[in-house]
Amino acid sequence: MKFTDSKILPPGLERSLRFYVTNPSPCPYLPGRRERKAFTNLSITESDLVHNLLSQSGFRRSQTIAYRPACPRCNACRSVRVPTRDFIPSRNDRRAMQRNGSLVRHQVEAEPTREQYALLKAYLNTRHEGGGMSDMSYRDYSAMVGESPVKSLIFEYRDGPEEDAPLVACSITDVLHDGFSMVYTFFDPDLESRGLGHFMILDHIRHAQDLGLPHVYLGYWVKGSPKMDYKRRYKPLEVLDGDRWRLLRDDE
Repeated sequence: MKFTDSKILPPGLERSLRFYVTNPSPCPYLPGRRERKAFTNLSITESDLVHNLLSQSGFRRSQTIAYRPACPRCNACRSVRVPTRDFIPSRNDRRAMQRNGSLVRHQVEAEPTREQYALLKAYLNTRHEGGGMSDMSYRDYSAMVGESPVKSLIFEYRDGPEEDAPLVACSITDVLHDGFSMVYTFFDPDLESRGLGHFMILDHIRHAQDLGLPHVYLGYWVKGSPKMDYKRRYKPLEVLDGDRWRLLRDDE
């Protein structure tokens, strides 16, 4: 099925893209519901420009594909982003930064390594055993990281300033014109008590602030889904409402 939305792209770019919608499948967030996704291929001319425009319109990237929810009778998946200029860390945020004060961010090209893969497998085997990514091979991981048609980096977090210090967390991060889009994060499951997932989001916000980038995109917030509700803790938080971004209210 073809999918079009004339509000997303300039006419010239829109004519060069083809959008489709997937068949219904079980929703991974809300039991008993079915999901559909609109998607297009980013392996095209001007892929970075298209990716930026689509990201501002609620799309996410997975390898060479940009997608967003397209469920006809459900709007539970909402794109959210942190406006970095207005973000002030809470007491809990400051504690998370202090707990991980020994970690050093190493920004590297989006090229897979065996070290990253070993960390990912430990994370998946502990946190997402039996999930869709649990049987990921090194070749699969290489495709996940290395086949990006847009500007993408890996933020490696090592427990010390040395390049060979222990790798404890990673974020696959797309670099947009207006900020960072956190595609996928993983960390050492033995260090879960340190709140490494929380720390990586805070560090992205801090890094964006240092660079003067206005947003950190966190993907989809799903009201009623425990595994997605953590995103509400980052305040202020903007939610895409139709074709405009607005602040998420406390009563939502």
